Amino acid sequence: MNAAIYPEVHPSRRPRTDGGPTRTIVFLHGGATGNWSWHRQVEAFGDYRVLTPHLPGYGARRGEPWQGLESAADDVAAFVAERVDTGVVHLVGISLGGLVGLRVLERHPELVGTAFLTGLPVLPQTSAQRAAARTRPRMWGADRFVRTQAGAYGALETAGTDDAEAATLRAVAEDVARGGAPQLDGLETDVLLAAGAREPAFVRKGLAELQRAIPRATVRLAPGAHHAWNLEEPLLFDAVVRRWAERTEPHPRLGEA
Repeated sequence: MNAAIYPEVHPSRRPRTDGGPTRTIVFLHGGATGNWSWHRQVEAFGDYRVLTPHLPGYGARRGEPWQGLESAADDVAAFVAERVDTGVVHLVGISLGGLVGLRVLERHPELVGTAFLTGLPVLPQTSAQRAAARTRPRMWGADRFVRTQAGAYGALETAGTDDAEAATLRAVAEDVARGGAPQLDGLETDVLLAAGAREPAFVRKGLAELQRAIPRATVRLAPGAHHAWNLEEPLLFDAVVRRWAERTEPHPRLGEA
């Protein structure tokens, strides 16, 4: 394993202020970055046990084939089940991680107490969008692309130089481009769905599709935020996560979708 690869398990570093037992929160990374992209959240949630798994094909799992969203969801569920003996987890996913999170809710709802998923590209993409997604890692090279993403947010020291191969990025892009969301009208888990107000229109418009797929979900927009707002606006992002995980209330700074 490359020494620069970001860890997957982060033990709690301080007790909860309410004196309660330590809880577990799981962060699922996006398709253009690795699990290092949660480094700000790991620092912010020191009163939680934090899990930041590498999705198949990323980080320590570079070279493993990407076998689809459902397979990735089963993989995440197995990772969580091996590390959490009792109780449920709070699940957070962004972009690709959000899409995987949807499938975790579909296939393994018993593991999840609350879910916050943001930046989900669930609408089918146009041919131009597909072409751009395929071309980007080939033009840049996967390593350079990932490290440029990391450098933009001051995370070079935590980003592995081998987060994903170009073939993985292309396979993920093709999977995502097909769009769609599982119908979860019977889901009892408390789910908050969001998009950044400055994300591409097709991501924001996808919130209506997600609301149809999960009728009881809460849907919101993050004001002024782009796609990777966990890094761009970490204070707001962290406050949203904490309020939802602990109170199942949307943060008041979030706007109506």
